[in-house]
Amino acid sequence: MRKALRWLLALAVLIGALGAGTVTAGAATATEPDIKDRILKIPGMRFVEEKSYPGYRYLVLTYRQPIDHRHPDRGTFEQRFTLLHKATDRPTVFYTSGYNVSTTPSRSEPTRIVDGNQVSMEYRFFTPSRPQPADWSKLDIWQAANDQHRLYQALKPVYNKNWLATGGSKGGMTATYYRRFFPHDMNGTVAYVAPNDVVTKEGSAYDKFFATVGDAACRKQLNSVQREALVRRKEIVDRYTKWARDNGKTFKVVGSADKAYENVVLDLVWSFWQYHLQSDCASVPATKASTDVLYKFIDDISGFDGYTDQGMERFTPYYYQAGTELGYPHVKYPQLKGELRYPGINQPRVYVPRDIPMKWHPGEMADVDRWVRQDSRQMLFVYGQNDPWGAKPFSVGKGAEARHDYRFFAPGGNHGSNIAQLVADERATATAEVLRWAGVAPAAVQRDERRAQPLAPYDAKLDKAQPERMTSLRP
Repeated sequence: MRKALRWLLALAVLIGALGAGTVTAGAATATEPDIKDRILKIPGMRFVEEKSYPGYRYLVLTYRQPIDHRHPDRGTFEQRFTLLHKATDRPTVFYTSGYNVSTTPSRSEPTRIVDGNQVSMEYRFFTPSRPQPADWSKLDIWQAANDQHRLYQALKPVYNKNWLATGGSKGGMTATYYRRFFPHDMNGTVAYVAPNDVVTKEGSAYDKFFATVGDAACRKQLNSVQREALVRRKEIVDRYTKWARDNGKTFKVVGSADKAYENVVLDLVWSFWQYHLQSDCASVPATKASTDVLYKFIDDISGFDGYTDQGMERFTPYYYQAGTELGYPHVKYPQLKGELRYPGINQPRVYVPRDIPMKWHPGEMADVDRWVRQDSRQMLFVYGQNDPWGAKPFSVGKGAEARHDYRFFAPGGNHGSNIAQLVADERATATAEVLRWAGVAPAAVQRDERRAQPLAPYDAKLDKAQPERMTSLRP
């Protein structure tokens, strides 16, 4: 009887151990070490916190990086990243927004498509991932690509299946730059709505975009309201100043509430098309609407906080890069003739504190552009037809199909465009390629790409887009 009882207890333990590996995807089994322990054994890793999410382990960590990858002996900083762990036998998606990293569990579209793990990294110099003291000359696309390369190398022994890089907007730019400098790290790259401002002071592409986007009636009304916002400048700036005072907002960097307001108004039409659709044109107020209505519309579309010191501080690293390497839009505003007091004020140097030196470095964007057109492999660029940032997109060049390079535009799409919004044939091709690059394309998809679908079901919380309010100078 005693022997039988011991046998039953042993069987129960065995069944429990087997069940632990099947109830929750990615859960540790008796033969697989705990993923947190494995990660923390990597030199330079530090645990910050863990958050629960069904089917995953979600860890917030930091990784010690050199301040200067050319001289790794000259100091280090801790770079924050998150890990959405599914299983070590699944592909991994390397995501970055190009800005701060969110510490709320979320899943990029490629991660859902391949049903994989996701590593999300904060871009250097975005707090808290900022070296102290901050040597701003070490903030460039090459240094940032090396950050990604080192983290990839550290994690690859744990996650040894295929890897994909992805990101949207500045994150899409970042994924592209990473691939240019380290073309063999990733098996594929999916870059969403990534601007490519090769010649930064040539803005005819933007002027053409704003002359043709949407329908004529909507363009005319937006232009009229934008001009009216400056016609009523004094009344609205008085309200803006009171709002700033009541909410502890200041304007030391940009110079004054009046200057900040001109920037806000310059954003108006751009921001409408960046975040809204043709169907939202009905929300544009009449030119003779009350100042209350106009004030609310300007705040809803452009955001009065965007050019306060407090609103800009978080994005100082981006403005620095826009004024030293990335470039930025140059747009003509013929509808505002005679109403602008500070022509040319909407440029990066205005938004960066004067104690941070800035010097333009020509050639970096042309180099990346040339590499994408001539040498890239297995890259997918997704844009929105009505997104201003898509006016200067990356071109995949001649012979792109043979290199499995693609560029697609979502019809009527804005700055949140993705693969799911593409027309059917392009959506199937894009989804099938992502599955192939990740090494998880089912046999049915290998035979017929029209059968390509995301491998993971939609999760309303995990897959919900979390857009930031941006300015016309910040993608």
